[in-house]
Amino acid sequence: MEKDAGDKILVNNASWSFSGKVPITFEDHILKSVPLYPQGHQLILELSDFFLTNHSICYDIGCSTGLLLESLANRHSSIKSEFVGLDIEVDMIEYANNKHKKASNVNFIHSNVVEFDFEKADLIVSYYTLQFVRPKVRQLIINKIYNTLNWGGAFICFEKVRGPDARFQDISNQLYTEFKLNNGYSPENIITKSKSLKGVLEPFSTQGNLDLFRRAGFSDITTIMKYICFEGFLMIK
Repeated sequence: MEKDAGDKILVNNASWSFSGKVPITFEDHILKSVPLYPQGHQLILELSDFFLTNHSICYDIGCSTGLLLESLANRHSSIKSEFVGLDIEVDMIEYANNKHKKASNVNFIHSNVVEFDFEKADLIVSYYTLQFVRPKVRQLIINKIYNTLNWGGAFICFEKVRGPDARFQDISNQLYTEFKLNNGYSPENIITKSKSLKGVLEPFSTQGNLDLFRRAGFSDITTIMKYICFEGFLMIK
């Protein structure tokens, strides 16, 4: 039986999905679910100035409703660059295409990143996306991202992260629960969403993510944002 995970998003056990009606309420839901979500967007916009020039290509992996990609395109409207959003959920792509019809230099594509044929790019963004990718293919995707980037290009990756040990993980879980309660979610909403994410959301620790990045070839890596169990990384090839 479906239950409410908050914002009228109905889910079953171990069945979380970004399809169906989720795109309609996604932006409101994510603002109350992920700390500093809009601040992360703003940081990515400001960082993009260091990497995008004329004829650059920028990819947003897991672009959801297209909000971030459109903001990037608007910020760099004075240069001739291409902005491509990829998402595995066809409902998200349809929503993004309907919402951003006027953006001529933005293209939203329904695709599995593992199978997508990338062109050389100067900036690739993954904003809380890899955590939903099966661990067995996550390294393949990071490898592909590294190989896609031009020398001097950047990969900006935000992820939910696990604590380095049990005590820190427990503290992190409790602080994050308080965050969601303070944003109006009921205990039942929180438990329902947690149960729906079983086998769907699989975060790595900070070190686990760094290992992924380094195995792909990245050596210049820094943390650009961290709040409880949410972290942003900047990598330059």
